[in-house]
Amino acid sequence: MNKVLSDLLDRAKGWPKGAQDELARVALQIEAELGQGDYHATPEELAGVDRGLRDSADGKFASAAEVEATLAKYRGS
Repeated sequence: MNKVLSDLLDRAKGWPKGAQDELARVALQIEAELGQGDYHATPEELAGVDRGLRDSADGKFASAAEVEATLAKYRGS
């Protein structure tokens, strides 16, 4: 176990019960995901990948100006 995790777990002993329960829930979720092995995409995800590949093959790309405008929108610029 690395030191950061060890120190965090030591501090968590003094947390309120609700916070400890939340930490345990998140840790159990991570543990469950680690044990799942290989990831298998859903049919919807695979369809999205197929759409993206078709669009790419058809040359459907955003222009540099379109990309910059979208980024500026979300940056609040």
